[in-house]
Amino acid sequence: MNLVESNELWLGKVPADWGRTRIRNVAELSPGYSNGQPESNEICTIVPMEKLSDNGLIDVSSQQLFEDVQAGLTLFEEGDVLFAKITPCMENGKGAFVNQLPTGCAFGSTEFHVFRPRHEVNGKFLYYATFNPVYRAYAAENMTGAAGQKRVSSRFLKDTRLFIPPLTEQKLIAAYLDASCLSLDAAVAAKHRQLETLEALRKAIIQQVVTRGLDENVMLKATGNPWLEQVPVGWKLTALKRVATLQAGLTLGKQYQGALIERPYLRVANVQAGHLDLGNVTTIEVPESVAIGVELRPNDVLMTEGGDLDKLGRGYLWEGQIPGCLHQNHIFALRCFLHLLLPKFLTHLTASQYGRDYFEATGKRTTNLASTNATKVRAFPIPLPPLPEQKRLLEFLDYRLSRLEHIQGVLNDQTTTFLAYRKSLIHECVTGQRRVTEADVARVTLGESGIEKVAQ
Repeated sequence: MNLVESNELWLGKVPADWGRTRIRNVAELSPGYSNGQPESNEICTIVPMEKLSDNGLIDVSSQQLFEDVQAGLTLFEEGDVLFAKITPCMENGKGAFVNQLPTGCAFGSTEFHVFRPRHEVNGKFLYYATFNPVYRAYAAENMTGAAGQKRVSSRFLKDTRLFIPPLTEQKLIAAYLDASCLSLDAAVAAKHRQLETLEALRKAIIQQVVTRGLDENVMLKATGNPWLEQVPVGWKLTALKRVATLQAGLTLGKQYQGALIERPYLRVANVQAGHLDLGNVTTIEVPESVAIGVELRPNDVLMTEGGDLDKLGRGYLWEGQIPGCLHQNHIFALRCFLHLLLPKFLTHLTASQYGRDYFEATGKRTTNLASTNATKVRAFPIPLPPLPEQKRLLEFLDYRLSRLEHIQGVLNDQTTTFLAYRKSLIHECVTGQRRVTEADVARVTLGESGIEKVAQ
């Protein structure tokens, strides 16, 4: 293969027999109606940003009358290429080749760039060329605008150097990538289904252990409590306030007099789904007497007062990762009476389906968020085995859940490998580092993609 320097900052060598042009020479940016403006009662497809995926899929199921279409939306038609211009959608790869529309024209997000390929370039090839993650990284370096609202300009896209083979080879590359990406996407979807199955199994194990123990034939007794109507004989059902204290946190913005000390403190932002994010812990100055009352101790169980519904009431074990750390008033610190309730057992209770049901049912919901309060947290009914049994149950959960976590880790690694291979494959094909033949297309079309080797 004869390669020559591309003389582009983002690209190395390209095939010597490929043509050099710019996108503006082979595609129209922000095109108009090809067949005139629709009638007011004509149905049009509507595609907001969330209907555009990061792997080339586009949801065209939403329609409106043309007269109801919001002014300013971006026009596109069948055969066009979509490119998300705003951060982080652009970096994530959002875009698509509009292969088929149920209507004559469509309108999408104002944050779409639209290309209409001319006869010199295959639309699918142009999509893959503009999806190329290496090119998108270069585009990200050339975005304009304020942080959080940066965009790729139309001038940058128009001036992008495009290296293109003859049209027949463009079509081969597009067909090869279509079949290869289809196989890789199917493999990723299969891994996701396996992960979902493992997650369901993890939840079922926790639910069984913390509400019924390890004996499948255990004798049960009635509790008279609608949240958990039966518990094993030998267990109790008691309110959390009977086996733990609740420490409220620090109210921010309060002014103090006298000597102050500086301490780190946790915010709600530090309590993420399934883990604590301690990468950005800020500090605050308060009197020492105030700090003592809101200081976290090892074995405290943290709960957020509000936020996403799936995090509400979920316990996180504090292990003293930051000495002398305080906590915000929107985080509760539960301090178990260690002769009655083990902190880790409490965290599993809050993560169980039983715990999720309680906090989601008793929480106050808004459109996207939810909240609880100290009264509801203290009233959380705790199925309480004797302390020695709690220890045995925790040993069992540690063993079973660690095995599941190992399998989940393997599946996540395989998924990451598939996605990385997909990106590198696109880059290699659209830049000519991998030349595609008819035999290559026939091979992947027959399912001989080699993805099994990729995962190994």
